[in-house]
Amino acid sequence: MEPFDLSIYKDKIDSVKHRYEKAKIYYYNQKGKMDQLKEQKFTLEQLLQRTLDNIDVLEKVRMLLQKVSEYAREQSRAQIESLVTNCLQYIFDSNIEFKIEISEVRGKPEAEFYVVSNFDGTVIKTKPQEARGGGVIDIISLAIRIAMLECSNLDIKGPIILDEPAKHVSDDYITQVAEFLKQVTYMFNRQVIMVTHNRHLSEMADKWYRVELVDGISIVTGNDESL
Repeated sequence: MEPFDLSIYKDKIDSVKHRYEKAKIYYYNQKGKMDQLKEQKFTLEQLLQRTLDNIDVLEKVRMLLQKVSEYAREQSRAQIESLVTNCLQYIFDSNIEFKIEISEVRGKPEAEFYVVSNFDGTVIKTKPQEARGGGVIDIISLAIRIAMLECSNLDIKGPIILDEPAKHVSDDYITQVAEFLKQVTYMFNRQVIMVTHNRHLSEMADKWYRVELVDGISIVTGNDESL
């Protein structure tokens, strides 16, 4: 029987120990990387949650601002409709109303203007330019400018300056236009200064000046005693 050679097993045992140590080093290296990845995952999950929370808050803020904007827009629409309607009814008759329809087009609000008339129960809805000639457009334009000035959040002081505010309005309604402008001065505490070729409208003002060109010279007359 041959003698047992321990050196052969010693070499194998050393080889196994060497592979074990190598595997252990590799294991701890990989474990360190995994722990690092877990920490990164935890940090990213926290960041993701904060981001989702921020998105939720921003969405709520967006919805709130949209509601506020819609409310403010609705309030402005109602105020403008009321003022323009009162103006039309005062100057023309009581069966005419001014309406504003607001819709979303490509994410932006757009407004369409309409004149609604009621003739013996028949409701007629038309665009301002199609309603009873240019006089209605003149009055709507005049009333909208005044309404926008008074309904805006801008603190705009000073007089209202108008250029031919009733150019296409017939003389049958000029008295009502003048009375409306006077009511505007009382209601909003603003002076109205206008330029007009309509003699009837100008002479209804508190002070009026007429400029006539005679032989190349401007002659100024009026009801101001200082002239």
